[in-house]
Amino acid sequence: MPSYAWTGHAAAGASSGLLDANSASEAADLLRGRGITPLTIRAQGAGAATQDRKTDRKADKANGKPEHGRPGSMRLATLFAPQVRAVDLMLFSRQLHTLLRSGVPILRALAGLQESAVNPAVKDVLLEVRKSLESGLALSMALARHARVFDPIFVALVRVGEMTGRLDEVFLRLFHHLEFENTLRQQVKAAMRYPTFVVAAMVVALGVINLLVIPAFASVFASAGASLPLPTRILMATSQFTVDWGWALALLGAGGAFALRAWRRTPDGRLRIDAALLHVPVAGKIVRKAMLARFARSFALALRSGVPIEQALSVVAQTVDNQHIARRLDGMRGAVERGDSILRAAAAADVFTPVVLQMIAVGEETGAVDELMDEVAGFYASEVEYELKTLSQQIEPILIVMLGVLVLMLALGVFLPVWDLGRTAMRH
Repeated sequence: MPSYAWTGHAAAGASSGLLDANSASEAADLLRGRGITPLTIRAQGAGAATQDRKTDRKADKANGKPEHGRPGSMRLATLFAPQVRAVDLMLFSRQLHTLLRSGVPILRALAGLQESAVNPAVKDVLLEVRKSLESGLALSMALARHARVFDPIFVALVRVGEMTGRLDEVFLRLFHHLEFENTLRQQVKAAMRYPTFVVAAMVVALGVINLLVIPAFASVFASAGASLPLPTRILMATSQFTVDWGWALALLGAGGAFALRAWRRTPDGRLRIDAALLHVPVAGKIVRKAMLARFARSFALALRSGVPIEQALSVVAQTVDNQHIARRLDGMRGAVERGDSILRAAAAADVFTPVVLQMIAVGEETGAVDELMDEVAGFYASEVEYELKTLSQQIEPILIVMLGVLVLMLALGVFLPVWDLGRTAMRH
């Protein structure tokens, strides 16, 4: 029996290995049965590897990409190449739904979408998907080869649509799902714009004061020869330290940011940082509710499309952009596989509110888990929308206190000695 080298995505992250199967499609079925979304499946052996390299070089030349022997040029091309945006995916799903519902064959539909695409990145992806379909791969497998564009829930639902013959319905549901996520993302960005601007302005103001304003006052105070109060001495010492060691502070901050980013790329670092984000004041509860709204909507979409509960939990956990919550949701899948109800598994996950647990219980009793999970998604989405609308009101007191402390420090440090100097001059 031939062996196949595979790479894929599981709930725990990216994985790879070897698998014995009679064909590549059988290997893909075996991986999906394990809860793994296959990305690449290649036959082992010198001949197969040589053929794969030839095929890759031909595809690169056809797409105008640099050859594999030029890694530097490839990195530069990837860095400045256009990316597939969420709006592009929404448009792709909506248009493909319309074309398939009208009876247009999938290859012809993809060719039409490729010709009409404005984004060059979308054109390249659709060209490669068409070539994969023409070589005999299923649409879900062709999309899975582009994991950066099509996430696991997208691929899983397309696979279900292929099995049930309802691809047009699946793409319509995917369009609404992507629209929901895009709206949620835009709301978060809009809510964070004001506090981010205020904090950035405060940091710039502190830098200007330390580097320009206080040194000017320091020279005046030094020429007067008067004894300075404690707040003034603290401000002058802080300013002098910033002037002398500002470059070191900048390097330290950049190095810390780089180290934190590198640590976050490790499994342990990602897990710890994502868990800490959930406990950040004000923002933590919004992140948790947004992640759970995304999970509930994706889970309802998967169940409604016919994905088994265990596989749906495994795939949907990968779509949650928080490793801590993803681990808890993956624990739900393990509990359901062992025979627990969804309610008991959700309660053990310790991420849902009591109201949501009651809705899950009703859904299990009535056999309408997908509808109740849609209600859960709406519940969390409305909570997130309310939190985002009141975010400025929640953050404003904190910002006002910070600004008040800053102004008080400046007033005590700068104006007290000026006042003392003025009184001394009046006496003389």
